Order: sequence, then structure tokens, then C-alpha cells
Amino acid sequence: MTTPLLPEITARLKARAHPSTPTCPCPTTTLADRPDTTVVRHAHTVAKAHAPDTPHATLTPRLQTAAHLPDLFLPPLTRTPTTLHNRLVTFWPYGTPVDPDDPDAAPWEAAATLLARLHRTSPPTPVPPMRGPIKTAHAIARLTTATATASATPAASVTAAACPILRAWHTLPAWARAEAPMPDTTTLCHGDLHLGQLVRHPAPDGPWRLIDVDDLGTGVPAWDLARPAAWYACGLLPPDEWTRFLDTYRAEGGPAVPSAGDPWPALDIPARALTVQTAARAVTKAITEDRPLDEIEMSVIDACARMGSVPPQLPPDSAK
Repeated sequence: MTTPLLPEITARLKARAHPSTPTCPCPTTTLADRPDTTVVRHAHTVAKAHAPDTPHATLTPRLQTAAHLPDLFLPPLTRTPTTLHNRLVTFWPYGTPVDPDDPDAAPWEAAATLLARLHRTSPPTPVPPMRGPIKTAHAIARLTTATATASATPAASVTAAACPILRAWHTLPAWARAEAPMPDTTTLCHGDLHLGQLVRHPAPDGPWRLIDVDDLGTGVPAWDLARPAAWYACGLLPPDEWTRFLDTYRAEGGPAVPSAGDPWPALDIPARALTVQTAARAVTKAITEDRPLDEIEMSVIDACARMGSVPPQLPPDSAK
């Protein structure tokens, strides 16, 4: 984040949190600070600076959709973004996030329930396609750049790990690589579901709500189940947690998978795509940080190697 932007966001945030109090003792906390996203909290209000290339015309309907669905999403404090130093900034109430240090309390049932309800909800306002496949394509592009420009310092095994990832990428159908329209253009999807996208609101112990509307849109609902499905397939998510998530989604009438029987024909392509995305990001990060891959990262890359030799399962009505 550029130096002038953070102080201005903080000033706007304080004014919104305490409109009648010019000064206050509340601390301001930076919750995230990455090139594509910065999130700052003051008291019970949060400001988010979105990625520099975020279009106003696509973020606005996504904000309005969240505002229309307060039983599913954390509602924004305003329905249009503010522009500060060429970055779109939005304001939100603070919600209590999932505790990463308490895996036994992971709200898999709440996540599945919210997703099933979201997938059964007609978009209250026209929204763009969900951005899941585009994010995977961006991860591959960054991986390609990182391996092409890597110095001789990183271990050879790190840059070599790009090969099975790219092989797995090329087995995916065009829509999953963001090279063709998605086969479903009507179902409302989150686009980037993981447990970090849930908060309790009102804080600290209100009902769970979805956050992060940057990828919200219409598309293939199985994409929203793909990350936990991929973790399960890679051995990173215990079978009982995956079963809790899947069974709850089915019990709530979620349309992404059949109500009974094998869910994998619907999940296989999105799960492969999310595995590829995760592996690509891992290798890119390891090259940037000049370090070897860790055990978890290697397990995802090994999954890509297996995927490259086994054709993906295709639902009967899928489009390539």
C-alpha cells in the first residue's frame, strides 16, 4: 500500500466509527496488508482497500447483492465503494473470524448451510460471473512468470514442481481455465469459499455470515465446495470434517451435487482447479521467498502429478 493511502483510510475509518467524536482511544489494527488487499479495523468498523485493478462497475453490484442478503452476507455499511488514491475502498461492520487455533470448532456446518442457501437464491440484482476460474488462471500466470525469472538460488526441486502443476492445468476444460464461458450462468456463487470467509456478526458470537464479495457472481456452484473437496482429496482435511460439510450441504438442499450417491463427478473439475491454484501459489511463494517447499505444499503438488495422468470426471451435462 502506498504511504498516503493508509493514513487516509484510517481517517475515514475513524470518522465512520465515531461520527460525533473527533478523537478516541480505540486502537487501529491492520488485519491484512498485501499488494492486492488491505484491511484495517477501528472499533467496530472495518475498511477494505480492494485490488488496484478492481472495476467499480463489477464491485458495486456485488456490494449491492450482499446488502440485499443480510441473512447470508455481512452487509456493507455503504452500497457503493469510495475511491482513495485510485483504489476502491469499502466499509463494513466488524465480525468475529474463525479461530485458526481451534480446528475442532471449525464451522463446517455453518459454511455448508450458508452455501446451500446462497446457491438456491436468485441474484437480487444482476451480477458478473463469479471469478473462481479467473483467479486460478492468474495463479498459473504468476507461476509461469516466477519460474521464468527465478534466480539460480532456489532449489531445483522448487522450480521443477511447476511441471506437474502445468500438466494438471492443461487437463482442465476450457471453462475451468477461464478460456470459455462457465456451463452454469444462473446460480449465485461466492467464488472463493474457505473458512476465512466466515465471521460472526454481530460480534463476538452472532450467527455466521459470509464475507469478501470480490469474487461473488453467477457460475458453477460446485466451485464453492471445491476447496474443502480438494483438501479432502489431498489428505489435508479429515474425512469426518469433509463428511460433515457435504452432508449438511445436501441436507440443506444445495444444488451443486446430487442429493445422494457419488458427488465426485460434480466436484472433480473444480477440486482439480483449486488444487492447481493452491499448488501454483505455493511454488510461486517459495520461489519469491527463496525457500524449499514444505510438507503440505508438496502434498498438493503430488496431487497435481497424479491428476496429470488421470482424465477428469465430467458430469453428463458438462461443457468442455
